[in-house]
Amino acid sequence: MKIKPLADNILIEPMEQAEKTEGGIIPPSTADKERPEQGKVVAVGPGKKDSSGNTIPMEVKKGDKVLFTKYGPNEIKVDKHEYLIAKQEDILAIIE
Repeated sequence: MKIKPLADNILIEPMEQAEKTEGGIIPPSTADKERPEQGKVVAVGPGKKDSSGNTIPMEVKKGDKVLFTKYGPNEIKVDKHEYLIAKQEDILAIIE
């Protein structure tokens, strides 16, 4: 299935956080996991329209690694894959 975001929506594949803590401890698989705050952009909408009807271009593109707000994006599941859909305003930075 192909997903095409609309307006200023961005489809993100979440990146799993490191399984080892700074002290070298590996938490058990049953431990509560925090929602990831990093991901790879899979698809981008065309952009939001301003009051004049002009499209405001998106600042991120497919393939970018991004940081986003923890609870901004919505979780979706498509063909056994988990994705996040976020507004451009939920993206905090592009990781270079």
